[in-house]
Amino acid sequence: MSDIKVKLLSWTNDPEKIVGYAARICYSAEEPLKLLENLGSEQIQKSIRTVKKRGHLSVLEHASFTFLIDGCSRVCTHQLVRHRLASYSQRSQRYVNEEDEGYVVPNTIAKDSGALEAYQKHIDESKELYKQLLAMGIPKEDARFVIPQSVKTTIVVTMNARELLHFFGLRMCRRAQWEIREVAALMLNEVKKVAPTIFEDAGPECISKGACPEGNVNCYEEVKQQWKS
Repeated sequence: MSDIKVKLLSWTNDPEKIVGYAARICYSAEEPLKLLENLGSEQIQKSIRTVKKRGHLSVLEHASFTFLIDGCSRVCTHQLVRHRLASYSQRSQRYVNEEDEGYVVPNTIAKDSGALEAYQKHIDESKELYKQLLAMGIPKEDARFVIPQSVKTTIVVTMNARELLHFFGLRMCRRAQWEIREVAALMLNEVKKVAPTIFEDAGPECISKGACPEGNVNCYEEVKQQWKS
């Protein structure tokens, strides 16, 4: 069971205009600032869709987006930071006391009373040991070794539009781990509010590209129907 919150903190001012302008300036002999002034919304949308269709995605790198992600587990952020074309700032267990921090409980454990009881016992014992180590004078950076990976955390993430499309394609796939899939969906909901054309077809690659990169088509029809609903 998760209580993840994702908020878009900042983004490139008028990201779609910047991307559309970057795309058009590559092929226009018009005076650059005049080209910018005369760029209309239909031209912007057409330019974005054209470069995406042709795979000329470098222009998307001119738009960046910064998110606050709160309440996911360290299991999730271990996966998140594998996306190297991004910037991350995460709450540090070296400096922040984690005695009272919450923990993520996977649904497979939550719905099994025996598993949940064992899980909670382990969490409680780990928290108590952490407190004991701190009371003994052990520094937080060493006491944290006993903290389970399910502990909740907070992280600030910045990605450009190109990397976000790549991220959504991988992490919204049904084969991705459930928690980062949830984070990705919440991030996509946020960026669609400020850059709807850039992200209009974002999502798992079986939908955005029409083919499963995993070579597994068993879930395609189900995903396709879910995506349309």
